[in-house]
Amino acid sequence: MDKVEGVSMRGIARKQNLHRTTVKRKLIFLGLKAKRNIKRMNERLPKVSHVQFDDQETCEQSKCKPLSITLAVEHGTRRILDYEVSQSPPKSSLAKKALKRFGPRKDDRKKGRLNLFRRLRNVVNPDALIESDQNPHYPPDVKKFFPQATHVTFKGRRPKDHGMGELKKGFDPLFSLNHTCAMTRDRIKRLARKTWAISKKKEYLDLHLAIYVDHHNRSLEALAQYF
Repeated sequence: MDKVEGVSMRGIARKQNLHRTTVKRKLIFLGLKAKRNIKRMNERLPKVSHVQFDDQETCEQSKCKPLSITLAVEHGTRRILDYEVSQSPPKSSLAKKALKRFGPRKDDRKKGRLNLFRRLRNVVNPDALIESDQNPHYPPDVKKFFPQATHVTFKGRRPKDHGMGELKKGFDPLFSLNHTCAMTRDRIKRLARKTWAISKKKEYLDLHLAIYVDHHNRSLEALAQYF
């Protein structure tokens, strides 16, 4: 539970009186198990007809080594259908510093989105309504894997003072997605804004996300049984 309640790996080791290596090994074990659980849930539940997706920014080791998390969420239920972690280049303000410290960094965001959409074809109806912001790279990627779907885009909005920079001011047509992104930043310590915790490796972030997604979806499913 600590891994989905905003506790760092070192914090878990201190609380449970464990070595950090033990916590890391448990993260790997639970992360792989969670990935199987996510796949089984998607196979068990009916295909989705209304999806929202976007990229979420974070980093590994340093802000000079950014990562992009592409997250796909079912509208209304906020169930996380799938995700993909991709390497991305540093922003222009850090480009020179990053090049000097770490050398050129490959942009794998398009490849990551295509991998995600390829898996989503088994989860999303071919004629689904797919919503996102107005990123110019999104429409051709959606069209490639969901040619019959309706892709609607919305202009980005200014963030609220709360909500980890993910919740938007005024009426938000992408609320299901942005609320879920705010929850991931709050519940996963390495994704929180202005925190000492950071991902040392992209692979560990991927496994940590799997644990959270599995817990998030199971919690929503259990809650839905009471309504």
